[in-house]
Amino acid sequence: MAVKIRLKRMGAKKKPFYRLVAADSRSPRDGKFIENLGTHNPLNGETKLDEEAILKWLGTGAIPTDTARNLLSEAGIMKKFADSKQKVSAKETKKEEKPAKKTTSKKVK
Repeated sequence: MAVKIRLKRMGAKKKPFYRLVAADSRSPRDGKFIENLGTHNPLNGETKLDEEAILKWLGTGAIPTDTARNLLSEAGIMKKFADSKQKVSAKETKKEEKPAKKTTSKKVK
């Protein structure tokens, strides 16, 4: 199942209001979703995001749509995600660089 982080349109006609949700990529735009991650109101520019939940979904492989990626970038979440990925990869390379333990061979008489 491919998970996308995308906007779900709500609100009245000519008065849009969006929820940022994690949803299966096959479900319709305003259809079933897995988890609500925040809101965005373009009329007054107010955006409220659940940073912890978004980072969890990004870490598990969810792909944000272009508009969702822009909102996450403005909030600084994409930068935090990229930094956390770099820290993990740096730790992995340090583990690989450690020298192997010396093995002692027993003398056979």
